[in-house]
Amino acid sequence: KKMWIKRISFILTIIGALNWGLVGAFNFNLVTFLFGSISYLSQIIYVLVGIAAIVVAFTASCNTVPHK
Repeated sequence: KKMWIKRISFILTIIGALNWGLVGAFNFNLVTFLFGSISYLSQIIYVLVGIAAIVVAFTASCNTVPHK
């Protein structure tokens, strides 16, 4: 079905979490390092990671709520 959306969202969420871990631990932003601080590509990546997190949160909550 739409399993590819869930997989891509999961991967993007992991990438975003790792990036935040790098920022917190070493003050190193991998996205900024790779694509520049104010590039449109960086903004697109941040938006995609945010959307992916919403998809992961929604699918996780749907899988844990018992159906009647």
